[in-house]
Amino acid sequence: MTKSNKPFFHVDHVGSFLRPPELHQARAEARQGRIGKSALRMTEDQCIRQVVAMQERIGLPVVTDGEFRRDWWHIDFLNGFEGIELSDSGDVYADAKFKDTAEQPPTMIVRGKIRRPRPSMLDHFQFLKSVARNIPRFTMPSPAMLHGRADRASLTETYTDLSEFWADLAAVYREEIRDLYNEGCRYLQIDDTTIAMMADPAVQERFRKLGDDPLKLTEIYADAVNAALRDLPSDLTVGIHTCRGNFKSTFLASGGYEFVAETVFSKLNADTYFLEYDTERAGSFEPLRFMPRDKKVVLGLVSSKFPEMENKDDLKRRIDEATRYVPLENLAISPQCGFSSTYHGNVMTMDQQVAKLSLCVEVSAEVWGAS
Repeated sequence: MTKSNKPFFHVDHVGSFLRPPELHQARAEARQGRIGKSALRMTEDQCIRQVVAMQERIGLPVVTDGEFRRDWWHIDFLNGFEGIELSDSGDVYADAKFKDTAEQPPTMIVRGKIRRPRPSMLDHFQFLKSVARNIPRFTMPSPAMLHGRADRASLTETYTDLSEFWADLAAVYREEIRDLYNEGCRYLQIDDTTIAMMADPAVQERFRKLGDDPLKLTEIYADAVNAALRDLPSDLTVGIHTCRGNFKSTFLASGGYEFVAETVFSKLNADTYFLEYDTERAGSFEPLRFMPRDKKVVLGLVSSKFPEMENKDDLKRRIDEATRYVPLENLAISPQCGFSSTYHGNVMTMDQQVAKLSLCVEVSAEVWGAS
């Protein structure tokens, strides 16, 4: 761990893990009405205990619950707020669809003013903390995800003044973060795919058709994240993860960080950036020249989409290349995204998932020394 008043480790991960067969079965039975909520909860609890133990056994200093209580990494959290409903109709992704799959996520509909009569996922963190020996981290979608992925017509019909929308959304986020902190959360991860995806011309065109200026919208999204993180306690570490989509080993977008780097890297009030860098789709390390010297960068060099194992020497070479822009002590290695951003999971086995994580731990130890 580097010298800092906040924890930073040279190996990390994004947070979601492949669901074990018994969890898939229990969730299917719950959807069919064959088991109740309490029975499903018991299976979830047991599977979370096991995935936390796996992370700690491998040597990961930070652990998550694998997002085992979620179907969709972002939609489930946002749907926990009042005013947001889900629909299987609509085409919110337009030209920016997940590749090579007919299935797409449900559409979020903004039916009313956004409120938080109760926590969205506070109980998820409470259980994680109760079973973790290492640092428990909670992951939540960026507030930008609601604006970027919701049905825009319903949003603008409910909020004729978008400043009111952003204010309401920031308020419910601050309430959730406050309660997480009070329950002992000291490491928070904000997932925002809009940052990386905005570099794709097809995505830019989609937003232009909605009347948005893509670069200006990137600034608005950064402001939205900062508003959600306003007045954070000084001992709460915040990481920002961004990628180009992750669903059944498919993706949504391509393009490097150059288009958004100057705005996002300099403006977001995050301590650590988790960046996708496993394929040429992510571009070069050159946009890291905009990264402030006090920020940490977790290089997502290992693919969580495909089972083929990376070569250690290649990974070390790429870490060395990144030091042209970010000091070695401010770098870390991880998979480029989660292994199961949705309940479906990516195309690999549990053993391959463990092998990928173990590879990250081994490379970290050989480059930086044991944490």
